[in-house]
Amino acid sequence: MDIMQGFTIFLLIFCRITAFFVVSPVFSARTVPNIFKIGFSGIVALIIFLVYGTTQTAPSDLTYIVLIIREVLIGLLMGYVATLMFSVITMAGSFIDIQIGFGMANVFDPMTGASAPVTGNFKYSIASLFFLGMNGHHYLLEAVLRSYQWIPLSNDVFNRIYHGDLSEFLIRAFGQAFMLAFQMAAPLIVALFLTDVALGFLAKTAPQFNIFVIGIPLKILVGLVLLLVFMSSMVYAFQQLFELLFRALENLLGTLGSRP
Repeated sequence: MDIMQGFTIFLLIFCRITAFFVVSPVFSARTVPNIFKIGFSGIVALIIFLVYGTTQTAPSDLTYIVLIIREVLIGLLMGYVATLMFSVITMAGSFIDIQIGFGMANVFDPMTGASAPVTGNFKYSIASLFFLGMNGHHYLLEAVLRSYQWIPLSNDVFNRIYHGDLSEFLIRAFGQAFMLAFQMAAPLIVALFLTDVALGFLAKTAPQFNIFVIGIPLKILVGLVLLLVFMSSMVYAFQQLFELLFRALENLLGTLGSRP
């Protein structure tokens, strides 16, 4: 393989890896320097090229641009699916904040650069630490490495997108993520709803009480106490969520490519 042919193959691999790191959880955080992302993407791409890319060929005409777009699309899709499953935590926090009374107290999240719910930001921080503690970032790298066995450079991703396989998978993944977020927030939502019911009965039986003055601090207190009580079960919920994340990535690779 000559130098120019090897360089074109390396660029294709580099495009997929860089696109994945742009949107994937943990790696795409704003606190991670862009120089590190580019350098780390280059190192990973070089390793994949030495293992896999030396036997590949790439066209030298304008169809090479289509290949670049295809590789970027594959990397973005993989990162998006991983981020979608990770956003379940923030979504569950939003459901809880609406009930607990923190809905208007969104805070700036330095990880994503956008405003995030208070409870969701707290859960996201715990989940990120747990994800790193269980070496989840290693599994993400392994998924990128194995993607070249499932989806080689000579793939037909556009054909699979045209037949609707990808859109069906993304709709199913989004619905599953929404259901997971609701299930994670369900215990606190039900408890806070019962608190609202109790306050309603109190307003009827004792009209002299100002429910608006009593209710808001009471709901915050109940929500924080329940959040502390359910803290131990968060670890189990996060473990199940991350297993689903890796399973979703495997299903995505199966949708875009084929099992080796």
